[in-house]
Amino acid sequence: MNKNQSLYPPSTDFSMLDYECSYLPNKMVRMKYKYINEPNMIFTSAVIKRGWRRFGKYYFHPTCNGCNECKSLRIDVENFTITKSQKKAIKRNSQTQIIVGRPSLTKHHLDLYNRYHYYKQDKDGWKYRSISHKEYYENFVDGAEDFGREVLYFQGEKLVCVDLIDILEDGISAIYCYYDPDFDELSLGTFSLLYQIELAKQLGLKWVYLGYWVEGCKAFAYKPKFQPQELLDGFPAIEEKPKWEKA
Repeated sequence: MNKNQSLYPPSTDFSMLDYECSYLPNKMVRMKYKYINEPNMIFTSAVIKRGWRRFGKYYFHPTCNGCNECKSLRIDVENFTITKSQKKAIKRNSQTQIIVGRPSLTKHHLDLYNRYHYYKQDKDGWKYRSISHKEYYENFVDGAEDFGREVLYFQGEKLVCVDLIDILEDGISAIYCYYDPDFDELSLGTFSLLYQIELAKQLGLKWVYLGYWVEGCKAFAYKPKFQPQELLDGFPAIEEKPKWEKA
């Protein structure tokens, strides 16, 4: 372990007041947070393996009263079996160019992010709210340190998809992906996840962490299409061994 890294970096712990759940109707959400001013890979790897998520310097997981529907999900990279439809997504992106680098923020990022969310409002009923420069930086650029990456997808010189990931000790953690609605036919969401799986294989990593699975949530319907998978029930402490089981 790097002497400058710690499994227990200094943090500010807090919980949000309950708010309306985005995944299930008539449910309320309460989130537990740790704000880590100097995050590192050691800590991030440990908590992602135990069901946490990261946006910027904020690490969090749900602690909802009377509900335990959010289950952490990960793909078994070594045994992943590609489907016919996923092979077609790769073929459709034969001209798509990929650049991997540190998370960044440009006007193109903001415009693409906002266009994507406006499109999802019409298509899937998401609540649209334009993201600010400050909010994007705090969520997707800040806190990336030496393990956070963005995967940029281009058609010619046009940025058509941004996929934000963490490259950790045992796997890749999928943070967030958004794409240009005008290129919907390319299945960029599917293609970006397939690239994560391939990148994990190249790096000798065992897992791709997909965040949460909620039964009946339309937004997560794509996740079971990437098999085999494991599920984690609950959010064990760092001192506890996480018990992942085949999905």
